Amino acid sequence: MNTFHWFLLELVRFYPVYRLDFVQNRTRSLRIESPEVPEVTAQHEARPTLTTEAGAPLADNQNTETAGPGGPLLVQDQQLFEKLAHFNRERIPERIVHARGGGAYGTFTLTRDVSQWTRARFMSEVGKQTETFLRMSTVAGSLGSADAVRDPRGFALKFYTEEGNYDLVGNNTPVFFIKDASKFPDFIHTQKRDPYTGSQEADNVWDFWGLSPESTHQVTWLFGDRGIPASFRNMNGYSSHTYQWNNAQGEVFWVKYHFKTNQGIKNLTAEEAAVLAGTDPDSHQRDLREAIERGEFPSWTVQVQIMPAGDAATYRFNPFDLTKVWPHADYPPIEIGKLELNRNPDNVFAEVEQSIFSPAHFVPGIGPSPDKMLQGRLFAYADAHRYRVGVNADHLPVNSPHATESRTYGRDGALYDGRHNRAKNYEPNSFGGPAQTDQPLWSTTAVTGFTGNHAAPTHAEDNDFVQAGDLYRLMSQDEKDRLVTNLANGISGVSPDRDDIVDRAIGNFSHADADLGRRLELAVKELRG
Repeated sequence: MNTFHWFLLELVRFYPVYRLDFVQNRTRSLRIESPEVPEVTAQHEARPTLTTEAGAPLADNQNTETAGPGGPLLVQDQQLFEKLAHFNRERIPERIVHARGGGAYGTFTLTRDVSQWTRARFMSEVGKQTETFLRMSTVAGSLGSADAVRDPRGFALKFYTEEGNYDLVGNNTPVFFIKDASKFPDFIHTQKRDPYTGSQEADNVWDFWGLSPESTHQVTWLFGDRGIPASFRNMNGYSSHTYQWNNAQGEVFWVKYHFKTNQGIKNLTAEEAAVLAGTDPDSHQRDLREAIERGEFPSWTVQVQIMPAGDAATYRFNPFDLTKVWPHADYPPIEIGKLELNRNPDNVFAEVEQSIFSPAHFVPGIGPSPDKMLQGRLFAYADAHRYRVGVNADHLPVNSPHATESRTYGRDGALYDGRHNRAKNYEPNSFGGPAQTDQPLWSTTAVTGFTGNHAAPTHAEDNDFVQAGDLYRLMSQDEKDRLVTNLANGISGVSPDRDDIVDRAIGNFSHADADLGRRLELAVKELRG
């Protein structure tokens, strides 16, 4: 066999997508026949052409290229490799917390003049409407977990204002488990899977709560009736944190937000939730989407509690303690607006999974408070999204300003779209680039003392149990019964040889209310034998 014969045989062996008929004759001619090209039908003409990511028309999306009808695949089938490579990268890291959630677009309408408290333009005129995006979620569960579980619900709201995006990141409870941001990773670790067992462990959950008595108030909320909302539409939302409002005269006020559902509060019992979570894990997201599709737009009445800045130092509770509420008798809620959800996202991944919220996104007239949990979240939320979605996550349509545009000197990074064109990337410059306003978004606050690792200041009536006890005593007898049952079922799951964890947990509730502690102790003993 000469060299030319060998070459043709090798060509046939590796590239039989064409039929090579070697015809030995006096001229040693080679005839190459291409596959038959199918006729273009009217059905194909009516549909848009499928292309590669680069825009080239795609001939066959059903069959891969192979070396002969039964041979191995060919490296030249770049459509296959492009498709598989993209598929391998379809998921971004899920949120560490609030991974499981749904969302929708809507409108905030101001119904009361609040200019005496804040100079924010989107709240400057009664009747003014602002586009919003609301994402609601469970906290501890993974992206694949069920909706109907006992867990707080995130309530993260983005206002697309003419002064930039304002993000209000709250929950469906007015308080939280801890008051210092340094404990947040530890707390979340107890709610996630144990590094050894790979499961959520009652030992970890109740050990942390027992050793963190400030969590007693939130745990009472969580194991009460409102611990498992029937749907996203049937729960309230709260800022939980205290924020600063400041008006045109420079006066400062502390504010808490409340979003009261207009669909009515509806909850699930533990038994109902267990069935629903197993039969329809997507129940909350499905309910929200289908309600909007039917034109039954869910809405919330927006209220605020306003505290003049001068009240904070002498108020009976630390107003910046996330484990405490401001009793309504002290600062009555004031109705200021209405939030309505009226448009579903077109793509859940692009608009819900890639949506980002940061409590550091303020607008003029609104700012942070000394709340130590809020101060930690000012960094942590934005940084989590830089890791999850990328440094240019703010450029995505769901995250970018809708009523104005961002003008920055930030450049480059993954997925940078070149929006700045030839503009200079430094400041100050003499080329007409954007300049600062010299007008702070919020007012300064006075501080005293020395730097150091300080516990949150304690006010006259502050302790870790008083408000948990107040909440218990507000409940009806049936509500108290269900609370005791839910708590006992949870605590009884602690390992048999760790009675110390059980005793600490029960002890916290005894400090909150003697009757609650007594009933809980009896219920747990009965379950643990």
